[in-house]
Amino acid sequence: MRAKLALGCAGALALMAGGCSGAAAPDTESTARPPAADASAPPAPPEAPPSAAAAEVESPLVEAADLAIEEETDTYEFQFAYPAAAAAIPELKSWFEARREAARRELATASRRDREEAEKSGYPFRPHSFGANWQVVTDLPDWLSLSSEFYTFTGGAHGMSGFDARVWNRKTETLQRATDLFTSPEALSGALRKRFCTALDDKRIERRGGPLDPEGTFSECIDPVRQTVLLGSSNGATFDRIGFQIAPYEAGPYAEGSYEITLPVDGAVMRALKPQYRASFSIPH
Repeated sequence: MRAKLALGCAGALALMAGGCSGAAAPDTESTARPPAADASAPPAPPEAPPSAAAAEVESPLVEAADLAIEEETDTYEFQFAYPAAAAAIPELKSWFEARREAARRELATASRRDREEAEKSGYPFRPHSFGANWQVVTDLPDWLSLSSEFYTFTGGAHGMSGFDARVWNRKTETLQRATDLFTSPEALSGALRKRFCTALDDKRIERRGGPLDPEGTFSECIDPVRQTVLLGSSNGATFDRIGFQIAPYEAGPYAEGSYEITLPVDGAVMRALKPQYRASFSIPH
């Protein structure tokens, strides 16, 4: 395989749940914006382009326990996985399989089109890639919290990474976003924005090795609810942590990579919840 798409246990998940559970899977919805030109961005490793005259040769599709697949052709490499806890729920299994097939079709179509254009124009074609891992953030009696990290490469200077997350409500048998449990995204943002901004600046200072330049690029705070919001638990019974996964270019330049913030639930967060969901949350002691 050309380059193994390794998407390991994200730091936010480790902080929120003490580690990762289950296999992971990809996602067609991106929280990352298309990368702009960035002089600090490292170049992608060189790849030997396939012969323009060579016919596309597919490798066998590898599938393990209906949870993860890997596929490699002359034009693309694809990986998708989701955890057994989700596969055990028929509605979730169908949802993941539909997303997996949609992502694979989109990748195959785009890579084939770009290869044909490269052959017509006489320039090298660089195979595309897509990989996504869905993981269990926390598995509670009434909820299954899931998070995805994905990576995609379409032949440019470098790839793009991003995140997604969902919660499965066992009582209503519905798939929701974390922000759906609050009276509004704005209410959640207002409840924790100050703590979020302080935590983000602390990480920026640590990563950049010095104080922030108030006039510099990527020095202002960002809206937490415009990032990927995760719900986690330290007690195995209720949600008592909220995590934020921030894709490159959102809080810093590409070279800084992604950021992850985890905050404990507090009174302000509890007040921002819709009444029917407050029993599913608690303030950690």
